[in-house]
Amino acid sequence: MGARVNTVRLAADEDTGVAVVTLDRPERLNAIDLETVRQLQDIWRRLRFDDAVRAVVLTGAGERAFCTGIDRDTVVPQPSSPYAQDDPLLGVGPKANGLWKPVVAAVRGMVCGGAFYLLGECEFVIADRTAEFFDPHTTYGMVSAYESMLMAERMPYGEAARMMLMGTAERISAERAHAIGLVSELAADGDPLAAAVRCAEVVAGYPPAGVQGTVRALWAAREAARAQAFAQAPHLIALGNLPPDRQAELFAARRRGFRVR
Repeated sequence: MGARVNTVRLAADEDTGVAVVTLDRPERLNAIDLETVRQLQDIWRRLRFDDAVRAVVLTGAGERAFCTGIDRDTVVPQPSSPYAQDDPLLGVGPKANGLWKPVVAAVRGMVCGGAFYLLGECEFVIADRTAEFFDPHTTYGMVSAYESMLMAERMPYGEAARMMLMGTAERISAERAHAIGLVSELAADGDPLAAAVRCAEVVAGYPPAGVQGTVRALWAAREAARAQAFAQAPHLIALGNLPPDRQAELFAARRRGFRVR
């Protein structure tokens, strides 16, 4: 068995109380494989018990992408029952692992597909002007279910619907994402990580019980609607997804052009 490859980096500063979690697969545009899922779960759970860490920043390595969702080379074993689906990305975020410390996303480059599982569990997003947001599911004959549900909570309905339905033909620019509230700040100096760390340091300086209670309250405001929506997702995916071989054909025949708005 080969040596385990670290696909996620964790750096914590005890003086400021801020930890930086970095998706570290830049050669794969920080796409998520099963090992990355396991490492993220380990990190979120470890941070639950680290009282020296009071706020977290999540970012991606390299210049080209924050995250491009699940790695297309990843094989996810599925049970034979048509009533059960395994989606490893449902367990990839901080809230799914019981972490109620605030998490700020620092984004540059592409953000698409399964990356929205992560953004959906961050408190807010800071980006630079290279950031572009899109969802390729419909282009390749797949239902955008969980991604659509998470982004419909964070964007005006029409904006979320347009992004999900337009697939790879269109991307939302950083400026547009900021205008509609998906991004809370465009880093003036072009360094979203530094801007996110500055915000995290402020929050980490407050009494943690009040901060974490506020995170939990914010999440509770959306939790019931999300749970009801998520309950529908497996059926929609089972009914609407093309067979994997047909999805692969569409992916291989994809056109490279797209519009940024």
